[in-house]
Amino acid sequence: MASFVTEVLASSGKLEKEDLSGKICKLSRKVQDTKVEVCDFMKGKYKDFLPNLQDSEELMEQVGELSRELDTLKNCIDTEVKQSVHTSVTEYADLKQQLEKNTVLITLLGHLKEFHTAMDKFTDALTAMKYVEAAEQLKKARDSMAFLKRWKDAQLPLLAVLNSELNIQRENLLYHLGLEWNRLVVWTLPTPPKVKGISQTHDAQPEDKSRLHAVLQALALHGELQFRLKLFSQALLKYILRPLVVYPCLSVYVTRQEGDGLVLALQRDEHQSSDTPSPALVYGRLQPVLKTLHSHLLHVSVGNQKLSSVLGDLIWEELSNCIIHDCLQHSIPSNSSQLDQLLPVSNITENEFLREDHTDLHKYVQNINCHFASKKCRDVIVAARKLMTSKMHNTVKICPETKLLLPKLPGPGGDVKKQSAVKAEPGMVNAKQLSSSSMALPACRISESVQQLMGLALDTLTEARTAPPSGNLFFTVRNIFQLYYDVVPTYHRENLLKFPHLAAIQHNNCMYLAHHLLTLGHHFSARLPQMRSEGVGTFVDMVPSFRKLGVQCFLDQLNVQRTELLDRLSTAHNLCNLDDEVNYTAASKAVRQVGLFCRLYTVWQDVLPVSIYCKAMGTLLNTAIAEITAKIMALEDISSEEGEHLHTLCQTLLQDAPRVFTPLTEEKKNLKYQEEVALYVKKWGMFKELAVVLKANLQEIVDRWADGKGPLAVEFSGSEVKSLVRALFQNTERRAVALTKIK
Repeated sequence: MASFVTEVLASSGKLEKEDLSGKICKLSRKVQDTKVEVCDFMKGKYKDFLPNLQDSEELMEQVGELSRELDTLKNCIDTEVKQSVHTSVTEYADLKQQLEKNTVLITLLGHLKEFHTAMDKFTDALTAMKYVEAAEQLKKARDSMAFLKRWKDAQLPLLAVLNSELNIQRENLLYHLGLEWNRLVVWTLPTPPKVKGISQTHDAQPEDKSRLHAVLQALALHGELQFRLKLFSQALLKYILRPLVVYPCLSVYVTRQEGDGLVLALQRDEHQSSDTPSPALVYGRLQPVLKTLHSHLLHVSVGNQKLSSVLGDLIWEELSNCIIHDCLQHSIPSNSSQLDQLLPVSNITENEFLREDHTDLHKYVQNINCHFASKKCRDVIVAARKLMTSKMHNTVKICPETKLLLPKLPGPGGDVKKQSAVKAEPGMVNAKQLSSSSMALPACRISESVQQLMGLALDTLTEARTAPPSGNLFFTVRNIFQLYYDVVPTYHRENLLKFPHLAAIQHNNCMYLAHHLLTLGHHFSARLPQMRSEGVGTFVDMVPSFRKLGVQCFLDQLNVQRTELLDRLSTAHNLCNLDDEVNYTAASKAVRQVGLFCRLYTVWQDVLPVSIYCKAMGTLLNTAIAEITAKIMALEDISSEEGEHLHTLCQTLLQDAPRVFTPLTEEKKNLKYQEEVALYVKKWGMFKELAVVLKANLQEIVDRWADGKGPLAVEFSGSEVKSLVRALFQNTERRAVALTKIK
């Protein structure tokens, strides 16, 4: 009984398997036939362009029927395999492989069907100007084509034809979208002869807004929107946004015209000034442009992002740089109190174009105090250098009563009124006070440019009290004086050596700056606690350098004049053989030139301080006197006639020399200094005694020697007097007696 049941079950399974095998073979033949028919159909439609609508529908039904039969057979095999999984794995492997192959072919045929359906719907949608639907259908066809290309085992010759058709239809769609874009968004640029006319962009008419949005979405579906927006952003920057920032004479108008839709136009206003536009004016012009674009063109969302944000990413970097460099940099005020007048950037970010706090424009405005300090420092240095390189001969009179107009600054603990109300304790008051002229600068003349330079330094330090980066401005003031120390001696080097007048002015300029640098830092240190804590709150360290600079400049000029003075005296032929008319004339001329030469220094009159003037003139005159004295003392034989001539020359110089001591313009006030020549000319007494000796006899010389106690002994040594006596007098007993008295 058991064997009978087994035979019946085995016979039944065998029959079912043979039936399945037959069905699969029959189905495979149908799949191959259908594949050939579908390929022929697709080739005829997309390559040979044959009319075959009815055949297409029949093939689509045939493919669908084969798919259903394949699904039924697959379910049957899966059920059979599961029931006999342990006994029929090997037997069903071939059937499974053949079935999978048929499944692949059916899947390919299904995608070919989807491709064909999508292309038909695309054509209908494009004809009806339904651009979004056409773009979606073309995208479906592209997805189907991508799936077909992934199956390497299914190399259909038809794929190249279908891919070419897909590309052609894509270009066709983009062409139509481009036509619609160009129709809805129009640029009208002025012709070259009318460059001063209108540059404008036309937006779509109100009834075309939906079509414009459809065009934008269709372009986005095929990845062309970014390219279109990039071209649009470049034109927008070039023809509208940048001109509005750069040119103040342009105005923007938004109007609605019949047949043209919304018109955004630029027009030149002849009445506007040609200066750099202010930030408020620039923001006021950009606002309607951005608002119009946002409201009528770019408020469409593509995915999770609005087109206005996409356009903002394209234009804001360049537009921000344009606003910064062409507007804000030129609009930074020269006074920190005017910084609040700059318009916030938030006015320009209301239309979702800009991601706030992430642009160079926001950072620039947030750091406006630093930019102000940087610009202020740069402008101050430029102005200072301009003053330093200006002409020095324009001078102003400085008197002891002249004081800097220092601002009244509150101390760190309160205001000025409170501080002035504080009285010192009685025990701390010193009964003896310094004179008001103790720290006064002597009367002199300084360059007008140096006075302006000091005023510039004061204004900058005053500004540093309120400007947030006070350290920058403080160090800028130090840089001003350091720049003066380096630039002026180099820039004016030739003139300082060539013109005595300028050398004297430069000396006064340096002393003037050094004088005020002593106390300048102390006046502002209370309001600059940061500088005081760093140990650089004063300018005292620069005082010795400026004093040395002024002194060295004037000494160099004195050395030049001393050399020239000695050169003139060298034409006197060492004052020898003056009994010769030619030699006497040359010597007389040389001595007179010394007087005239000294009178040339009237250029220092009322320029140098009195004490400096007298010392300078005394030094030069002493040089001339010392040179003449040395030449006379070097003579070994002086005849009576030569002695007369030498005496005459000495007397001429003694009469003319005091006249050079005229430091003041009023003659009466100069008498005091002319009577004090001996204080400023070291060799003056010696020269006077020499003139007396040249005219005196032996007894007078002995009397003036007075055993080494007379005025002659004060100025000359015994050997020098003996040498003069031997040169002036012949060798006689009287001379010998006189020489014995001079010891």
